[in-house]
Amino acid sequence: MTLQRITLLRPNMGNYRSTDGLPPLSLAILAARTPKDIEVTFYDDKVEVIPADDEPDLVAITVETFTAHRAYELARQYREKGVPVVMGGYHPTFLPEEALEHADAIVIGDAEGSWEQLIEDFQKGCMQRSYSGGNSRPINDFVLDRSIFKGKKYPPVELVQYGRGCRFACDFCSIRTFYQDNIRQRDAQSIVEEMAGFSRNRLIFFVDDNLFNSVKALNALLEAIAPLGLRWSCQISIDVAKDDKLLDRMAEAGCVFALVGFESLSEQNLRQMGKRWNRVAGDYLSVVDKFHQRGIALYGTFVFGYDADTAETIQQSLDFALEAKLEIANFNPLTPTPGSNLYKRLEQEGRLLIPEWWTNKDYRYGDPIFTPSNMTSDEFSVKCFEAKKAFYSWRSIASRVLGSNAGFDPFRTSMVGLANVISRREIYRKQYRPLGK
Repeated sequence: MTLQRITLLRPNMGNYRSTDGLPPLSLAILAARTPKDIEVTFYDDKVEVIPADDEPDLVAITVETFTAHRAYELARQYREKGVPVVMGGYHPTFLPEEALEHADAIVIGDAEGSWEQLIEDFQKGCMQRSYSGGNSRPINDFVLDRSIFKGKKYPPVELVQYGRGCRFACDFCSIRTFYQDNIRQRDAQSIVEEMAGFSRNRLIFFVDDNLFNSVKALNALLEAIAPLGLRWSCQISIDVAKDDKLLDRMAEAGCVFALVGFESLSEQNLRQMGKRWNRVAGDYLSVVDKFHQRGIALYGTFVFGYDADTAETIQQSLDFALEAKLEIANFNPLTPTPGSNLYKRLEQEGRLLIPEWWTNKDYRYGDPIFTPSNMTSDEFSVKCFEAKKAFYSWRSIASRVLGSNAGFDPFRTSMVGLANVISRREIYRKQYRPLGK
């Protein structure tokens, strides 16, 4: 079959534009692994309108659980025009049969290897319904085509990936299900080569789910990138704060921002979510102070809805985030997603209010999905939203941006300010909005 043009799509949660969208590296990987004689077009539903007259020979859509409703609608529109649809990503990997109801083929797991095979099969007229990705293959042949992002309105951030997988298996997270025990990391020198062309005026973000998968690997990365003099951010497990020298090396290598999952102040909740190790670095205020002393701003995440949570514990988490002067924070209502132990457990306990919430036409972002133990479902939803609104009030934002305990740095301060404004805007834009709309 003729394959002259492929469209790559990243759907939004609904048919609207967002300001928090970052370039999806997964689609840059597909673009780089597509034969050069095939034209590749990329549309990002988060930042641009997808042309109604787009009719490629094949369309590939990356699907997350929150974007599944919108992805299925976009797939329907293309298939009605006779365009075959391929889906990949976390959601099709965990729910392949559901995804296949809306696609002509799916890719399960990482796309490297299977994407090339799919294209070859399509050209021969024998595309299969399902392809298994290379979740165990080395990623040193990591290639990207960032040209597909040119001209799109993204925040001033460059994304880099050092490794895949995480050494922890948290109850609410599906990363371990996706990668199992297989943690793979690139050669640090390849990261240097990739980052060498980045502007010093942009913040680099390591998209790894946890940059700290071993002391050896993290030290190798820090040693390699330190001479570049670039400023970067990452997601990292809280146990890194147990090692003062490692934190020193992070700061010396250019780390100015770190996302850390505090999750809960309750020991019972930490046990239930499989994160008792969250306390190994000391009490939370001491941990925050360790980062701030080194000029590293913090994005703290909290998750509400475990069995020890009440309206009071939600307020306590908010109070802590304000007292600690976390530069950014996210107060997440516990969201059971396919592939997580949490989803399986709540399903077995009969506590899911909307089992397939991602395609339910009545579900709105922020609605309760399950029955909490110590709150009504409505109270739970309201308290989570109130915590977000309080943290992102204009007065609170000004206090954090202008009075950061990490000290004043024009670059970091401007990034913190921008991130707070974007977060506030998106909180109000998304809350109670139906998925897909």
